[in-house]
This record gives sequence, structure tokens and C-alpha cells, in this order.
Amino acid sequence: MTQHAPADKQIRVLQLYPRDMNIYGDYGNALVLMRRIQWHGFTPVMLSYNPGDEFPEAPDILIGGGGQDSGQDRIQQDLLGLGDRLRSLAEEHTPMLMVCGLYQLFGHFFETRDGSRISGIGVLDVETYGTDNRLIGNVVSESADFGRIIGYENHSGQTYLGPTATALAEVVVGEGNNQRDSHEGARFRNVLGSYLHGALLPKNPAIADFLIGTAVERKFGEGLGPLKAPQSSPETLQRLTELAREAASARPR
Repeated sequence: MTQHAPADKQIRVLQLYPRDMNIYGDYGNALVLMRRIQWHGFTPVMLSYNPGDEFPEAPDILIGGGGQDSGQDRIQQDLLGLGDRLRSLAEEHTPMLMVCGLYQLFGHFFETRDGSRISGIGVLDVETYGTDNRLIGNVVSESADFGRIIGYENHSGQTYLGPTATALAEVVVGEGNNQRDSHEGARFRNVLGSYLHGALLPKNPAIADFLIGTAVERKFGEGLGPLKAPQSSPETLQRLTELAREAASARPR
């Protein structure tokens, strides 16, 4: 999706591995970003990268989703080849959101239940271990930066933070990263990792606007203007979001 507007107002959103890492509605994160970029008065440009593609120049926001173990296997070597570039973008404060499978592979490694390791690229200081327990259900968590974060988890890998990672949020209902502590997700600079699908951004527009606002500030040196949705008022959009959040919060695990 590319909207017609001046080229110098473009925000380029790059979705990593949408062919293999896109389950439980993760593509909805891309759709939310594209629409809210437009509503904030900028031109959304959607880019994608799959194994073997040429990596796009100058992405402003990077997003990635979850996938089956087979999907992780298919992208692993290609992702390792991109490691230096992605670490450099992270060091430059490029905003990113990685969910579930790509959250794991943005860490140091995923160790399967049989003890074999799938190497990650180490953008996030986290380690993940496969278990026999599957953590499934809606999650309610609290973040100092984003308020209440709500989403849906479905994972058997359990992730632990290292000393240079901070938790994205603390769990109120659900499991989050693992069954030992209350952390959900991880953060390094403007890179966010999370186990929450559903998709995450429709129910958590504060995170979407953080990604967009950070990209706009880095690229144009300005803040976000007021939201201008052509078919609905901002108040109506906010109410619909709150209804979705209330419904997810009320559902039993």
C-alpha cells in the first residue's frame, strides 16, 4: 500500500519474512502502521523482505512476526546473513517490532527441547529455551512507556532477559516470556520484542504511534500531528479500540 503524497513525506515500513513468519494475525501490524501513518499526514510505503531478496534501502520502521519451527528453519541462515545490517540499524535507534518467532531470533539463540540451538542475531539480549509447556491465551500487561498492553500468546519457547535487555511490560494476567518471572517482551533502544499476537498493534495503538513517531522524528525532525481519520472521528476509533481491549481482557485463558 502506497498513498499518493510528496515523496519527502514517505515513511517506509519493512516487513521481514512475511512469507514464513506471519501467523496469528501478525500482518495486521503492518496494516495498522500503514493506515495510521496516513492518518498522521505522511505517506506510507510498504516494503517486504524474504530470503534471497535484495534488502531495501533506508527502511524507517521494521516489523516481523511469528512462525512455525519450519519457518524459523527456512529463514535462519538468511537472517544470520543480515545480522550486521540489522544490528547497525538497531544501534542507530531505528524503531522495530518483532513478535514471537522473530522476537526469539532477534535474541542470542533458541535452544530446542532436544538441546540443539538455532542461532539468533543478538539484537536483543535474550535467550529462549524450548519446553513441553505451551503458553496460550490472552495476556494483560503493564508498561511504564505504553500503559496497559493486551494481546494473545501461543508459544512453547520460554525467553529470559540478559543484563542489557529491559522488559517491554510486566504481566498482570497470563504468562509472557516464561513461567518463572513476570516479564513480557524485551526492549533495546527502539527495538521492541513481544510474544503478543492478535495482532498486537490494533489493540495497542500507543505502540504503533511510538514506532511511527520515532521514525518521523528521526527522518524529519518533527513530532506527530493530530490523528485525522477520514471515515471516523478519533473519538470513535478510540472507543472501538477500547471495546476490543475490554473484550480481550475479559476472555478467560
